[in-house]
Amino acid sequence: MGIPGIRGMEHVGITVPDINEACDFFTRILGAEVLFTAATDFRAEDDWMHRHLRVHPRAEIKEFRYVRLGNGTNLEVFEYTSPDQKTDGPLKNSDIGGHHMAFYVDDIDAAIAFLRSEGVEVLGEPTHYTEGPNLGLSWCYFLAPWGLQLEVVSAPKGTVFDNEAKAAGNRRLFDPSRPAETLI
Repeated sequence: MGIPGIRGMEHVGITVPDINEACDFFTRILGAEVLFTAATDFRAEDDWMHRHLRVHPRAEIKEFRYVRLGNGTNLEVFEYTSPDQKTDGPLKNSDIGGHHMAFYVDDIDAAIAFLRSEGVEVLGEPTHYTEGPNLGLSWCYFLAPWGLQLEVVSAPKGTVFDNEAKAAGNRRLFDPSRPAETLI
């Protein structure tokens, strides 16, 4: 069933240590477009921040911006200050609450060569699935300057899952040919 009327993921929100550095990275490295600044110096004198966002009541959103990434999900990029803010780096995938974001690319080798030429830390070499529903997919992790784990994935000939879904008239896991205009 699910939430009535749900259409899909509109955005992912992430908190970064420096919003200018983050938006520069997203535009220069990922080819993203900063759409707009949604708020600056947002705070509340009562417990609104805790009630609505489950952060410290005196937390402040220094700034947050919307960033568009190709025909995928948008990002809401936040820079917070808070009396109880943890600054010891992002979680690892193995930590509870760990996470990463993956971006589809047409040519994984060209993407990795670009990342390395820009001084981005790339973790290892591409991994290629050799069996199962992801057969045909290659992936490789890389890091944002503040340690956020990111990933490039590519399946130029589709995956077993995608090809079977397409043959059955069902939706693919991700369709790189789907134009952004159809996502309105």
